[in-house]
Order: sequence, then structure tokens, then C-alpha cells
Amino acid sequence: MKKRILILTLFGLLSSTLSFAQNAFQTFRSQASAAYSDKKYQESGQRYEQAFQVKAAKPTDSDFYNAACSWALAGEKTKAFQNLDRATLAGWDNIAHVKEDTDLTALHSDKRWQPMLKKLEATVAKNEANYNVPLKRELEEIYVADQSVRRKAAEIERQHGFKSPQMDSLWKEMRAIDDRNLPRVTGMIDKYGWPGNSLVGRSGSTTAFLVIQHSHLPIMQKYLPVMREAAVKGELAKSSLALLEDRVLTSQNKPQLYGSQLQNNPDTGKLEFFPIEDEAHVDERRATMNLGPLAEYAKSFGLNYAPVVNP
Repeated sequence: MKKRILILTLFGLLSSTLSFAQNAFQTFRSQASAAYSDKKYQESGQRYEQAFQVKAAKPTDSDFYNAACSWALAGEKTKAFQNLDRATLAGWDNIAHVKEDTDLTALHSDKRWQPMLKKLEATVAKNEANYNVPLKRELEEIYVADQSVRRKAAEIERQHGFKSPQMDSLWKEMRAIDDRNLPRVTGMIDKYGWPGNSLVGRSGSTTAFLVIQHSHLPIMQKYLPVMREAAVKGELAKSSLALLEDRVLTSQNKPQLYGSQLQNNPDTGKLEFFPIEDEAHVDERRATMNLGPLAEYAKSFGLNYAPVVNP
């Protein structure tokens, strides 16, 4: 009996240690993201490195890629290339995004840029032996269309304002692109099931998620069960699923679970979170979906968030 108690105790200590490590990793990662949003790129890169040094943490290819962007913007080219290599080894496969990402522009003239691209392309080509390549290529095309129009939004809003004819024109363009992309992606899902990591790579799976998230409530509701199953199987990032779960709930005027969705207050015009279910435990739920603390997430939107504590 004592032996069983000892084993359970050790298991509990191990679980607690792993949970603490993961929480520490998520906190550093969220701080890095917030610093990036504040244009504190050196600090952002440092926070990412702290996150990567946490024992038992599991950084993703996106984490390494984001660190590379921060270091590139901070003028730390060597660290940027090191993290691009890390991202490649971890499974980063979005070549088009690397080539178009303005965060990495400072690296283009460096002699290491072309060898890095060749290494990435060779790694992706090797991995594609197990993918549905035509489907992956189609999703790459969809990704470019989906994101290129959205990258214009911040600059147009800054120049002309949120309620301007220019923004109205952009919204129309965005809706037209979304309307073209949606049947292409739903057709894939209906034929193949979720186009997940093992079928089209991580970037392909993420692209499918983006298109569904940008659709209307009935579409999101229809494919949410498929996406839940994909996340359980490791075919879709849990963080992506969390965003869609919240999007569906807020679209139904229900409290969200993970605090991922924000809105402009109609009275004050200021950005704020949609209502959150059992807000005192939101960070616990976020941790299960590989999301960092809500306070750090809020900083990336320029908000100061005080965690709710149960009385």
C-alpha cells in the first residue's frame, strides 16, 4: 500500500512539474508576442529564448518562426537564421509566407538567405512525399489570397480610419475572396475529411482553419465537430480549435471559453473582451489548448487585463 501511495505521489509531482513547465513556457511565449506587438523586438526575441529554455516545454514550428521574425526586426540576423533553421526542423512548411513576410526583409540581402530557403524547400519536398501535394498546393494558393487582403487592413485603417470608404472597399474585397475560398475548402473537407497535418502539412491545416473561421455561423457549426476530432488526433492545432470554439459561442451571444475574441464597445468605442464563461478559470482552460495567460494575450492588443479571482 505504501508503495502505491509513493508511486501516485511521484506521479502527481511529475504531473505538477510538467504542468508548471508548460505554464512557464506559455507565459514567456505570450510575453514575447506582447512585446512584438509593442515593437519591442529585442525583448520579444529574448522572451522567446527564455520560453525555449524551459524544461519539458514543447515549442512548435510557429514559435521558432515567430522568434526568427522578432530577431530579424531587432537586427539580430544570426539569431533570426538560427530560429528559421529550428522552425524548419520542427516542421515549418509555409515557403510562400517566408518569402513574402516583411518581418524578414532585412535578411534577404544576407548571404545566408538563399541557403536557408534551399534547405527549407528541400525539407518540405522530402516531407511532401507523404502529402496530397495537389491539395497542399491549392491550400497554399488559398492562404496567399486569404492573408494578403487582410494584411492591408491595419495600414488602411491607420491612414483613413475604420469607418472610411477605403475600409468599406477593403471589406467588400475581403468578403469576395472569402466567398471564393470557402467552397474550395469545404469541398476538400467533404471529400477527404479534415485536411490535417498528415495530409497537407501544418500550414495547409492552418489555412483550412482560417477559411472556416472567416465564414458564417452555420458553416462554423457544421465543421466544428470535424475540427474537434482533428485536434484530438493532432491533425489541427488545439489553439486554432480554441479560437473557433470562441468564435461560434460569441456569434451566438454566449460567453466564450478561452477569451480569444474581442470587440469594440459600442458605447466607448474601446476594444474589450467578449464576456468569458467562469472567467476566474480561463487561464486553466487556455493552458489545455496551448494558449498563454489571458493577461499577456491582452497586452498584444494594448490592453491591461486584471485576472478575475473568485471571492
